[in-house]
Amino acid sequence: MATREKEEGTPKKVWLYSALLTLQYGSQPLISKRFTRREVIVTSSVLACEVAKVICAISVLIVDGSFTKLCKNWSLLRALTFSGLPAAIYALQNSLLQISYKNLDSLTFSMLNQTKLFFTAFFGFMILRQKQSIQQIGALFLLIVAAVLLSIGEGTSKGSKSRNPEEVLFYGIVPVLVASVLSGLASALCQWASQVKKHSSYLMTIEMSIFGSMCLLASLSQSPDGDAMRKYGFFYAWTPLTLVPIVANALGGILVGLVTTYAGGVRKGFVIVSALLVTALLQFIFDGKPPSPYCLVALPLVITSISIYQKYPYRVKKKKA
Repeated sequence: MATREKEEGTPKKVWLYSALLTLQYGSQPLISKRFTRREVIVTSSVLACEVAKVICAISVLIVDGSFTKLCKNWSLLRALTFSGLPAAIYALQNSLLQISYKNLDSLTFSMLNQTKLFFTAFFGFMILRQKQSIQQIGALFLLIVAAVLLSIGEGTSKGSKSRNPEEVLFYGIVPVLVASVLSGLASALCQWASQVKKHSSYLMTIEMSIFGSMCLLASLSQSPDGDAMRKYGFFYAWTPLTLVPIVANALGGILVGLVTTYAGGVRKGFVIVSALLVTALLQFIFDGKPPSPYCLVALPLVITSISIYQKYPYRVKKKKA
């Protein structure tokens, strides 16, 4: 009887987690841009986000009842081996994304951010030897075409006189594309640790947040953000609303784990596609800004490419007897 109730409850959990992740993923660029003032020191918001992730992950482990066991079996060497390098990569990636948020419109940012799927596949093959089907290779090609269209559109746009095209390119487009490369590399390393070495994903979240924060703190002695913190303070230009995107980003990381656990990677792919539509809708509702012609062309390419990539996975051909 208990098993039957669990099976009936699981689809409801899947839909709930998927809906929440879609809303979080689609609204994150918009709320980050609206609730984080341009004067806020990037490193301060990144460090706060890492602290929020640790709190969320520890809370989940405590509720799950596995926190004590993981603490007893934890070792510094194992943590450094599986989480040290991804942590440093993600710390740099998050800083680049914070810069990009402030210099791109929400929909363009979201679509350019999807190029991380290509780099995830590339590093997945290089590190884990995961092969791609012909359809998936074609889908990744469509994704790159969409990214190029967006880059050309944003870099040469004359419709927005308030933004310098060079500033958009070097402080908006380039950071998000470099962050996508780093995301693909870190994702493959994390997948190797969790699937091959069976390292807990929640424990890895805690370790990477701590290691990443240590890297950021070490860099403050020589960085402009460090100078700004010493001059103006850690919470310079913060408001109570600054916590909204920070907490939302941390909860999103937990939701990704829940969706993957209950529904797998296919449902996560549909969540990403749906989130793009949520971003476009929210941008139109709150900013009154319809998508640009380049976005209108690129959006169906992004949606089609991700859908094809999830629908046609690589399958090993059976040998004939």
